[in-house]
Amino acid sequence: MKSSKINFTNANGKTLSGRIDLPLQRDPHNFAIFAHCFTCTKDFSAVRNVSKALASEGFGVLRFDFTGLGDSDGDFADTNFSSNVDDLVSAAHFLAEKYKAPSLLVGHSLGGAAAIFAASEIQSIEAIATIGAPSNPVHVQKQFGDKLDVIKTAGEAVVELAGRDFTFKKQFIDNLESHSCENAARKLNKALLIMHSPQDATVSIKNAEEIYLAAKHPKSFVTLDGSEHLLIDKKNASYVGKVIAGWAARYIAVPAPETIKTTHSVVASLDDEDGFTTLMKLGTHYMKADEPTRVGGKNFGPTPYELLAGSLSACTAMTIQMYAKRKKWGIDNVEVHTSYSREHAKDCEDCENNDAAKIDTFTREIKITADLDEKQLKRVLQIADKCPVHKTLHSETQVITTLIHP
Repeated sequence: MKSSKINFTNANGKTLSGRIDLPLQRDPHNFAIFAHCFTCTKDFSAVRNVSKALASEGFGVLRFDFTGLGDSDGDFADTNFSSNVDDLVSAAHFLAEKYKAPSLLVGHSLGGAAAIFAASEIQSIEAIATIGAPSNPVHVQKQFGDKLDVIKTAGEAVVELAGRDFTFKKQFIDNLESHSCENAARKLNKALLIMHSPQDATVSIKNAEEIYLAAKHPKSFVTLDGSEHLLIDKKNASYVGKVIAGWAARYIAVPAPETIKTTHSVVASLDDEDGFTTLMKLGTHYMKADEPTRVGGKNFGPTPYELLAGSLSACTAMTIQMYAKRKKWGIDNVEVHTSYSREHAKDCEDCENNDAAKIDTFTREIKITADLDEKQLKRVLQIADKCPVHKTLHSETQVITTLIHP
């Protein structure tokens, strides 16, 4: 995942801080917005891990801090549920202007409730996924304890949540009481995925049932059995992200996986508009090769010479381990570090002016984690030079090229 900091302005002129998470080896096929949980931030572990999983499936994800939280401007005491919804709409406008209009909206806890409301105001949104969302935003009032009466009578109070103090005003309470996710879900004419854990002790799974019954089709429910409300466990959060990506593909336009066929072991395919970004099929595996951005590439994959050096590294490691197993030497780990360059051949005359005197040079360093003596380590080094790719690089080779007519 590639992640970069961004800022955008909300409807009230406040600067909101966010991050854009992008896939590593391709352009995003769709963009999503993530609405974080109550009093959380964009950097909360669940937000990061779900976003990372979505990015690994080809989504670009905008996660940001609501007004008055994290690195965003504004006074939290002056915010409410409606301002969160407005911030989501502003985030969508930012994406549409700077990247691409979002098609997916994801919300965690109260952020899930906000996502349902915001979806009706963002035309480009085609699918919404909620995680542990309350069926009514007023549900968060139970976290205020005995301070709720103080807020209602005195107009405001400081409430400690997760070890931090937050000031809540009566307008926050009044605003919560004026919203109902069930009513919003009934009016929602977009695909909805509801994810909830039956063990959720913060927002009971009854809330998921109420939202589901109120919503129109297409609607789906996925149980997060064994997960807690905040999705602290990275495995649970990653699972959520991948399920959302798979489900969303039924309702938003996701390009089919790129496929190229060949009777050879390897094929490379490059379209005119793709610059250096080359689709490759190596055996049964697909990947991309590219060049660094400094030379005009997009850096979506290794360079051709990095692929070649990678072949030498992988083959060396496999050969060493295979030999060690046969000798029952027990090498815990082998690392092969390889780089490529063109260097002057030894003993060449007039090296400074004769480029032909340069030869292709692979510099290889091997790190062995094992209880081996010097004699064994010396033998391992000899075996490294016998790996098949090493031999190929040293042998006389030929490339026979023919033209395939369409």
